[in-house]
Amino acid sequence: MSKSINVTVWSEYRHEKSHEEVARVYPKGMHEAIAEGLRAYPEYSVRTATLDEPEHGLTQEVLDSTDVLTWWGHMAHHEVSDAIVERVRQRVWAGMGLIVLHSGHFSKIFKALMGTGCNLKWREANEKERLWVINPGHPIVAGIEEYFELPHEEMYGEHFDIPAPDELVLVSWFEGGEIFRSGCCFTRGAGKIFYFRPGHETYPTYFDANVRKVIGNAVRWAAPNGNHEPIRGNVKPLEIIRS
Repeated sequence: MSKSINVTVWSEYRHEKSHEEVARVYPKGMHEAIAEGLRAYPEYSVRTATLDEPEHGLTQEVLDSTDVLTWWGHMAHHEVSDAIVERVRQRVWAGMGLIVLHSGHFSKIFKALMGTGCNLKWREANEKERLWVINPGHPIVAGIEEYFELPHEEMYGEHFDIPAPDELVLVSWFEGGEIFRSGCCFTRGAGKIFYFRPGHETYPTYFDANVRKVIGNAVRWAAPNGNHEPIRGNVKPLEIIRS
């Protein structure tokens, strides 16, 4: 039997408590909708954490036992402690996977790992989004057809100020004409990062079967593979040095 993958689903959990429209869509919070999709995988052990918990729910103990962390943030990026951001970054460098969702592009942790401003165009107009699979052999889109559509989403448009992804898996087209790199893979240190665009808080995106499948696949892709951690720093020679 394969080892379980420990997933921590992190979210601000603020919109749902302050906006009735969001609470109607996600009465238990976006984090619970995302976690529900991941709990369908028997090999995943899933817990949640939110901004207003002590240490934002991301204690060192929690992070040390997390294989993959998913991150959704929007209205309170500035409230995330710099110390917690650094704690997460160190864990990614050490091998923890990170899946950054939708407006998490502007989070402190994503900016810290990308080294860029991560800005973009945006528009809220209830428009259709069509997500095209442009790397069909990639494990993140296993079981996904050539494309899938979301009937209503917030538009994100290029130019997206990120480094060139190691792998680009999905590209979005919007009813208003824009396109966007919506499924981007990166490696930082020993950790894998996946940015996935859909997920505006006023739409039921995280109940969509294709969105849940992409996130579920991404967890498996981003999980540590058990490789030996590289040895760094001052070391003794392996052979006798005769010079």
